[in-house]
Amino acid sequence: MTVKQLSLPELVDACRGLGVSQVGLWREPVREYGVEATAELVRDAGLTVTTLCRGGFLTAIDPDARAAALADNRRAVDEAATLGTDTLVLVSGGLPAGSKDLRAARERIADALAELGPYAREHGVRLAVEPLHPMYAADRCVVSTLAQALDLAERFPADQVGVTVDTYHIWWDDTAPAQIARAGAGGRIHSFQLADWTTPLPAGVLNGRGQIGDGAIDLREWMRCVAAAGYTGPVEVELFNEELWERDGREVLAETVARFVEHMTQR
Repeated sequence: MTVKQLSLPELVDACRGLGVSQVGLWREPVREYGVEATAELVRDAGLTVTTLCRGGFLTAIDPDARAAALADNRRAVDEAATLGTDTLVLVSGGLPAGSKDLRAARERIADALAELGPYAREHGVRLAVEPLHPMYAADRCVVSTLAQALDLAERFPADQVGVTVDTYHIWWDDTAPAQIARAGAGGRIHSFQLADWTTPLPAGVLNGRGQIGDGAIDLREWMRCVAAAGYTGPVEVELFNEELWERDGREVLAETVARFVEHMTQR
């Protein structure tokens, strides 16, 4: 998504040219290109798919809407398995129209995880519940903190349900380091993502993620925190940013790699 202006073949070629060996994919471009075709493309290039994003949106009250959401998430699990990734990231969903009951919405997520978790495990896929910043609670994700995400995940085996740690969404929360340690102790950090926080936020706020090093987040400290919790998996950079999307995608990818090296791997 950081370089969504690139086609999948262009993305794969650019990754190879920069020595990037792992890539997180989103369902929309994968389905447009073809799931099997994407799996072959990535495999032939020697790349590993870290995660597939996204499943979720599991808060509907209407029975038909809930059944459709569950069916779509099973398809997402199937797609993840075909792509060879063991992690499907879940954005849980916002409040249904007319509802103001956050607790009930979270319970419906738990009900859905109870159905989806065993199916995912049968296919070698883990579900990673991603908490989003509270500004998204109404329309996108009623799970706003790592504590809330873990309260859901810990109802199920760790090989079925864990969490995504995304700096953009948790950097403001002074309880997050303790929750990262909690997640690490339980083997539930299934995905780790970086994005910086820059202001002013754009209209709609969705596409305001800052390039590494441009904002207010001490990203290196969050990297240390996740490492101290025992996480040794991939580190993804996920940027929703209109200005970046208007630029040449290869240039943005090269810049992102350089920023990662500058801000995350050098002392």
